[in-house]
Amino acid sequence: MVRKEFLEVVTSTGMATLKELRRLTLNKDQDKISEFELLDIAHFDENKFAKVISEKFGLSFIDLKNAKVSKETIKSLKKRIVVKYRAIPIQITATKATIATFDPTVINTKQALGQELKKPVEFILTNISSWKKLFDSVEDSVEDLINTVVEVTASSDAEVEVKAEDIGQDVVTFVNKILAEAFVKKVSDIHVEPYEKTFRIRFRFDGELVEVASPPKSMMPAVVSRLKILAQLDISEKRKPQDGRIKLSIGGKPIDYRVSSLPTLFGEKVVLRLLDQTNLQLDMTKLGFETKQIEIFKRGIHNPYGMVLVTGPTGSGKTTTLYSAMAELNVEGTNISTAEDPCEFNLEGINQVNVKKEVGLTFASALKAFLRQDPDIIMVGEIRDFEVGEIAVEAALTGHMVLSTLHTNDAPSTVTRLLNMGIEPFLVVAALNCIVAQRLLRKICTNCREVVPVEKEKLIQCGFAPASAEKIKVYKGKGCDICAGTGYKGRIAIYEVMEATPRVRDLILKNPSADEIKAQAIKDGMKTLRMSALTKVAQGLTTIEEALSNSASDNL
Repeated sequence: MVRKEFLEVVTSTGMATLKELRRLTLNKDQDKISEFELLDIAHFDENKFAKVISEKFGLSFIDLKNAKVSKETIKSLKKRIVVKYRAIPIQITATKATIATFDPTVINTKQALGQELKKPVEFILTNISSWKKLFDSVEDSVEDLINTVVEVTASSDAEVEVKAEDIGQDVVTFVNKILAEAFVKKVSDIHVEPYEKTFRIRFRFDGELVEVASPPKSMMPAVVSRLKILAQLDISEKRKPQDGRIKLSIGGKPIDYRVSSLPTLFGEKVVLRLLDQTNLQLDMTKLGFETKQIEIFKRGIHNPYGMVLVTGPTGSGKTTTLYSAMAELNVEGTNISTAEDPCEFNLEGINQVNVKKEVGLTFASALKAFLRQDPDIIMVGEIRDFEVGEIAVEAALTGHMVLSTLHTNDAPSTVTRLLNMGIEPFLVVAALNCIVAQRLLRKICTNCREVVPVEKEKLIQCGFAPASAEKIKVYKGKGCDICAGTGYKGRIAIYEVMEATPRVRDLILKNPSADEIKAQAIKDGMKTLRMSALTKVAQGLTTIEEALSNSASDNL
């Protein structure tokens, strides 16, 4: 709905007639900004209009067409407030908030906006199209998203209807807000944690847990019950761990939450892992591999048979690396089957199986079934024991490409882990193509990145060569609105890619230690995790502290 005060300003400039403006007044929708229709009037010059009224009202004029404003800054005002006052925050400092508007008559709303932002407000004037571009570029705020949950399905994909009155409207709204806020802020995990006297909710941002809410302890049973109902778990069973899945549509995007409940001393803890298919990176060239590393990895997965293993701790991006490999291999003439616990993302053209131990569908039984399904490529979520390892090696030796993961610290340790499981050295040598170890490092925020002085001696101690230590520039984020003051925004993977070279194969036959394998792999050209991390430091992508903390077990 158009503001009448604004229409009076437009007519006073003579740039549009009352007849032309009448259609703007016909729309009575409070949530529609009718002023955008001025852009459809052929002779209306928005830049000239903005400059004229900026002088008239004593406001600074700025064309924000190419301005980069963080979504977090814009979302500091609720959408309904932005629409009501035609006001978008474009900069917030410790002392004031700068607000962009195309309507000079809203300057008398300074007090109301100041109360919303809890800061003094300063207005600047911009043209309508620039303001509209900012308005359109930002997704709906969390307050608007919490009511857009249009579908809830369980892990079985059966539809389930949950009524608000089953638990209580306040709890329903609170849970919806938490789920939506986690999606908007690109959180990887939500932790709902009960303690003796408190109840807290934490989000995992870029690998770090941060407390975001501390609701009353009395809300804990209702919040947990709401989450369990959405995940189709048994709310009466509080003595055993349970796993489920919530499937929501938020802002038109399908989002899955993998749900795990765990009985603790003071109630059930619930952890939700966000699985956003739109954020799945299937282009392996953008994951963080260096040139030689990706050549070895591609050579390994494109072999007609053999085994490629990806290793690393939980949450290090192993699944993304494997999915990118399958995306590379997924062509019409190839039959790909996967056994996962659970399947995190749906991949078109790939036969995915969810492991279910309770009905006897284990990794081992799924692998045996795959071998009767005329497979070309098999992916097994994890090699956990001798039985799975033996079947996987057998498949790799009988003309199949096998992809899988293990939980080991580095690539060389993966070989000793297979040998310790009881798999014969000659079978490992015959089956193995390459092993990839990986970690995730937090990236420096590009908005507040700055050079920091570091002594040459410290760089050499970290592992840089003396010649490189003299030239390298070290960066660090000082903290800003975009990175929430952390200095980090986003993550990037570092890799250790060990190819099964002839010398490495010969060494494996002698039942060597992990250190011996590592020494030989480095001689053959392998870059360790520490080396890869330091390369990211030299490229200005991460900090020394982050690089060292995530490759601590690797002493070169």
